[in-house]
Amino acid sequence: MEKNIIEPKVVYTTRLVKSEDLNHHGTLFAGRTAEWFVEAGFISAAVIVNPKGVVCLKIHGMYFTKPVRPGQILKFTSKIVYAGKSSLVSYIEVSKEVEGEPLVSGFITFINVDENTKPLAHNIEIKPITDADIALCEEAKSLKKS
Repeated sequence: MEKNIIEPKVVYTTRLVKSEDLNHHGTLFAGRTAEWFVEAGFISAAVIVNPKGVVCLKIHGMYFTKPVRPGQILKFTSKIVYAGKSSLVSYIEVSKEVEGEPLVSGFITFINVDENTKPLAHNIEIKPITDADIALCEEAKSLKKS
């Protein structure tokens, strides 16, 4: 089967930080962030393959640079930056919707599976164009070794 060559496609999602999303310090709970983080990455994968066959394999890192306060609106920017035979690696960056200041970033690997949850080739090749996307692709490739 012929490869479907595509450029990284940016997907945006937003979230309002509410009181039920907070930890005991009054800032965004990392567990809630992880939930939203995986969801954003999943959506970027579902844009290019059937979402019924997408499962999360590994969160490679979720790096917080600043605390997130209640009432802030967060923008999740995600895109698939690398595709293996059945895997898709998403890069996600979280920022304040208004100021655009980066708060959290990281990578997640998803696997395309069949109805029996066995890896299924997706025949996709990601072709990065920008220098930033090329760097993200190279970093995503190196995650396979970790």
